[in-house]
Amino acid sequence: MNSRTLTILPAKLGSTRLPQKNILPLGDKPLIAWSIEAARQSSACGRIMVSSESKKVLDIAEEYGAEVPFVRPDHLARDPYGVSDVCLNVLEAYEQLGQTFDTLIILLPTSPFRTAEDIDAAYALFRENNANYLMSVSEYEHSPYSALRMASQFPHQAFPCFPETLGKKRHEMPVPYRANGAICIVDVKAFKQSRSYYGTPLHVYAMPQSRSIDIDSALDFELAQWLLTKRVSND
Repeated sequence: MNSRTLTILPAKLGSTRLPQKNILPLGDKPLIAWSIEAARQSSACGRIMVSSESKKVLDIAEEYGAEVPFVRPDHLARDPYGVSDVCLNVLEAYEQLGQTFDTLIILLPTSPFRTAEDIDAAYALFRENNANYLMSVSEYEHSPYSALRMASQFPHQAFPCFPETLGKKRHEMPVPYRANGAICIVDVKAFKQSRSYYGTPLHVYAMPQSRSIDIDSALDFELAQWLLTKRVSND
């Protein structure tokens, strides 16, 4: 195990759009367990911990093999605080115990289909490029260059967000990618200075859409259940 690498799974209990999504059962285990198992199977993750304000989440995380050394302060489970704030709090808590790290890997529990191989490949890319910031991405399902917007003064009319690409075919437009939440890797020193995982240059690890679902709503969760059923039937 690489003792200089810390992997954090930020997993608050509350969620506005899908309550308790991180511990909802997906297949034969809670959603968060998919990410813990991928991290444990990876050779890159070093120490693996879950940050949550909820004892219920921490108990499940510990059951599946993650460290749960701290209880997240309640205020960090609410807006406007985000994943960066949570990770900085965790790093500070470890430092108070005299434990420091060189590399931080962040895995959102809402991305259950990323694999240990994805984590290892992303980590190798991070090392090969001597990077400070790396994020997993996937190609947009629908190009934002075709997006329309509505103006309040014209409620029944739509206008192109990008007039220069209006009417162009997909292959004539830039290929857009989105951060998919599956894997984020940062150099700890750079991350503490910028206090963001969107530092530059931002290296990327591209993943197929089939492993890039990021569950944020009930519809996302239903899609994940359907994808899992398809996987099982294809095995």
